[in-house]
Amino acid sequence: MDLRKTVDKILANFLVIIMAIMVINVLWQVASRFILGSPSSFTDELARYLMIWIGILGAAYVAGRNMHVAIDVIPRRLSKPAQRRLKLIVRVLIILFCFLAMVIGGSRLVYITYVLGQNSPALQVPLAVVYMVIPLSGLLIIYYKISDIQKKE
Repeated sequence: MDLRKTVDKILANFLVIIMAIMVINVLWQVASRFILGSPSSFTDELARYLMIWIGILGAAYVAGRNMHVAIDVIPRRLSKPAQRRLKLIVRVLIILFCFLAMVIGGSRLVYITYVLGQNSPALQVPLAVVYMVIPLSGLLIIYYKISDIQKKE
């Protein structure tokens, strides 16, 4: 099995695990509120952070599978060589954005929250851990797009 399929499988399984934990967490939140009459203090915050991870890691997974939303009116009107050039330009722009905004910007956010010692209110988890998903997803998207460029479709 090649590396890309392995990364896809690990990422997909990780997303399923996060989703399962979130479902159990929300079920416990509802049960503790309506059945026990005493809402759990951490469940709302945990659900929020898990949703952030699902959204951002899910975007990396979708980018890797090339299932993202795209407007293809212009590419369909171009010749095959022009379509390949346009795909290359788009992939390079995605790599630049992910590197600058997600990897560098996300790493700075992680560093600043780590240095400031910011913790989440209910879980007391360092917010740097929560924000770590941003540079991680950026690196995954960069890996996928470089892999797409190397395929030479």
